[in-house]
Amino acid sequence: MSLTVESTRFGTLEIEAEAVLSFPRGLIGLGGSRYALLSTDADSPFSWLHSIEDPDLALPVTRPGLFFPGYEVVLSDAEAASLGLTDEAPADVWVTVRATERVEDFTVNLKAPIVVTPRANGPEAFQVINEAPGCDVRVPLFASGEAGAPPAAA
Repeated sequence: MSLTVESTRFGTLEIEAEAVLSFPRGLIGLGGSRYALLSTDADSPFSWLHSIEDPDLALPVTRPGLFFPGYEVVLSDAEAASLGLTDEAPADVWVTVRATERVEDFTVNLKAPIVVTPRANGPEAFQVINEAPGCDVRVPLFASGEAGAPPAAA
C-alpha cells in the first residue's frame, strides 16, 4: 500500500506506507510526526526528510559517517533504553544539513542527529541530543572544500 503526498518541492509523490518514519517525540522546532526519506539521486550522499503532513516541509539530510568517519552518537543508558537501542538492534543515523548557495558553507547538525530504529509496525525515528564531545549544531560539512574533517574536540 502506498500514500500519495503532494510536495511543493517534488510534486506528487508515491510513498510506500512501510517507508513512513514515525517520530513519536516530533522533531525539534518542527511540526508533524510522520516523515519519509527521499532520494532524488541514487549516487548523491544527500537525501530529503520530507513531511507527510506538510507539503512545504523537506529537510536535506545525510549519513554523518560519509563525511565524518569517526562520528558516533553517545546517549545515556536510560535514553538508549527508552529508544529500544541495543547492540542487536542497530539504528540508522542521519543528520540535518544546512545548505546555502555556496557548498563551502554547508553545515550539519551533529549535536541533534536523527536515529531511525526498525519496529514491527514500521520504523520509528527520534531526534536525540548527542552527548559526544565536539558535536556541535553547525559543523562545516566541507573543510577547505574537502569532506571528512573530524568534528572539533571539546
